[in-house]
Order: sequence, then C-alpha cells, then structure tokens
Amino acid sequence: MQVMGGASLHVEALRLGGGRRPGELVVPPEAGGVVLFAHGSGSNRLSPRNRQVAERLHAEGLATLLFDLLEEAEARELALVFDIPLLGRRVVEAIDALKTTPAVADWPLGIFGASTGAGAALWAAAECPGDVAAVVSRGGRPDLAGARLAEVRAPTLLIVGSRDREVLRVNRLALAALHAPARLEIVAGATHLFEEPGTLERAADLAALWLAQHLRGRAGEPA
Repeated sequence: MQVMGGASLHVEALRLGGGRRPGELVVPPEAGGVVLFAHGSGSNRLSPRNRQVAERLHAEGLATLLFDLLEEAEARELALVFDIPLLGRRVVEAIDALKTTPAVADWPLGIFGASTGAGAALWAAAECPGDVAAVVSRGGRPDLAGARLAEVRAPTLLIVGSRDREVLRVNRLALAALHAPARLEIVAGATHLFEEPGTLERAADLAALWLAQHLRGRAGEPA
C-alpha cells in the first residue's frame, strides 16, 4: 500500500508479455473504473506527462495501468515504434490482463493514448468493442489506426494543441472517419507535447471528465 496526498492508493506490479514487460496498476480509494495508458513513440510507463494525467484520473476516482508497450530493445527499432497492429495487440493483451486482475476485473475500462499510442488505443478499441467503454487521445495519431477507425464503438475524445498544426489536421480527418460518438477538443496555445504552462493540466482535465463520465457512469452495470 502506498500513501499519496493523504489518500491510500493500492499499487500493484503487473508483468505482461510473458513477464517481459512491466506495468504499474494504481487503484485509488472508491474507484469505479480503470484506464490503461498506451504511450507514444520514445516514451514508456515512466513518462512524467502520462503520470501527471494518471494522478488527475486518480482524483476523479479512476484506477490506472501504465505499462511498457515495447521491451527496451524493441523500443530502439523505429519500425516497431510505428507498428500499430503490433502495439494494438499489446494493448489488447493489457486489457486481457486487467480482466483477470481481481482488484479491477469487473470494472468499466477506458484507454488513454498519446502520439502513436493513440493509434494503438483505437486499434484495440475496434478489436475489443465489448471491453472498451471510452478512449481519449492526447496529441495523438488516431489516423494510424487506418480503416479500423470506422470499427470503433467506444466514445472517443481527441485532444490536440492549437499549435500542433499537422496533428490537428489529421485529427480532424480521423474525427470524420469515426462512427462512434466523438469530439475534438483544441487546447489553446499548446504544441505537441503540451509543454506550455497550464496546457497539460487542461488536457488532463478534459481527459478525466470524459473518462469519468463514460466509465464511472457504467460502474454499476453488469459486466
């Protein structure tokens, strides 16, 4: 048990991919949903940006799973970093792991994806329509999910910085391709990494409200 900010958080180490890739499941008190993080290229479960968003989700009563999509050696291979079917299958693997983890097994599940991880998140959402209740993409490349975008059924929020012009363009195209309930939120003044003061906090607030609405609202439904 780990104590943060006066509240007790249940922290559980998980191993995925036959025990080769580590993950960290954090469950705040009175949680009612779980969000797994699909990080982008050049990042891993230790990403400070993802951890900041995760802390915001904990405050909203949502558990989080941060895990490594790629092994250390794999992460150095550019082709694997952009292999969306491979990354998507590993997100599905993490979904399956959560479904067998007693602390969260029956909870509604969402996915938070950043950069290339957003493409993997939407690929997995299309693959597991009955398991994924909501998706959030931050500065993401949802277009990398390709034709699978049309198969996504989970409500999807796309968050993009106003100064991230090329990513904003492809997100608008992805929004038009999605058949699920979807919305595009543009964070004023933000570039791709949301490094400008207050922009990551704004993105985290948008993500937390979307995920809480779609996950905690379903917490009492039968699995």
